[in-house]
Amino acid sequence: MKYSDSGVNIDAAQKALAGAKSAVKSTWNESVLGDLGSFGGLYRTAPGQPLLVASVDGVGTKVKIAVAANRFNTVGQDLVNHCVNDILVQGALPLFFLDYFATGQLQDGMLEEILDGFSKACRENQCALLGGETAEMPGVYIEGEFDLAGCIVGQVEEENLIDGSAIQAGDVVWGLASSGLHTNGYSLARSALLDVGGYDVSDIAQGMEVSIADALLAVHRSYLTEVKSIWETCGAKTIHGMVHITGGGFYDNIPRIVPDGKTVFVDTNKWEVPPIFKLIATCGEVEKAEMYRVFNMGIGMVLIMPEGVDPNSAAGVDAIRIGKVTDGDQKVIVDI
Repeated sequence: MKYSDSGVNIDAAQKALAGAKSAVKSTWNESVLGDLGSFGGLYRTAPGQPLLVASVDGVGTKVKIAVAANRFNTVGQDLVNHCVNDILVQGALPLFFLDYFATGQLQDGMLEEILDGFSKACRENQCALLGGETAEMPGVYIEGEFDLAGCIVGQVEEENLIDGSAIQAGDVVWGLASSGLHTNGYSLARSALLDVGGYDVSDIAQGMEVSIADALLAVHRSYLTEVKSIWETCGAKTIHGMVHITGGGFYDNIPRIVPDGKTVFVDTNKWEVPPIFKLIATCGEVEKAEMYRVFNMGIGMVLIMPEGVDPNSAAGVDAIRIGKVTDGDQKVIVDI
């Protein structure tokens, strides 16, 4: 089984975005920095002022699992934490968050639980929830279903911007563990586990200690606290690059920050893949390369740092050494 078999075509989406690149760039002015493809967009409000970093995202078809389990208090946290991580990789701290909630018809308690999740995650990330939009669209959404999106804005001093340009041969690749699928690959996971595997979300599969729902609804981790601890202990400049492993997995996300002429080598034997990913691969007969392109496989954030600098010296950090940087023309090699 491939991701495209579940209705999601990553290549087609990337082709469409590439085709629209010139139209998007036609809206830019001298205040826009960076390029398309970064985790967050960069905007300079005035010379000498911190750069604004903005990102927008959703939680995908993870909402289908929330509906099936009748559990709505986690997906709001997922969305905030995902967006925090997307700007964190550029060195930015969050300022504020805005949400969008859409459904066919409001169900009792659903919106309240989701907003509680938004609020909880915003408090934990020291980020203001400024407001949002609630839309009822009968006929667009099936009864009982909904969708979420959110936009975050943060800031970073220009001299502390992390863009991967400092990455050099000899650097070490570190991984921070994920809490599960986070917010990506759910169409393939649902097809493999529920359609092909025949599981119900309440089932506890062989090799699992929790139900399918518990595993799939595990909250997307925010790495803000750990990364701030590394900055404070090791120095902000010791992180040469960071990658949030989201849609596109290792193969599509790591190249977004790697300079030309450098190769990031990832050894997947350095960590134990969590049971939920093994179950998806088995049920769906998903090849290894496809798994590492769709899912985070247990590593949610990648840090690239100089040899001799150990992120585990920082409080509360448990990083795994998963690879190295070498000279080369291939931006990422994943040893599976």
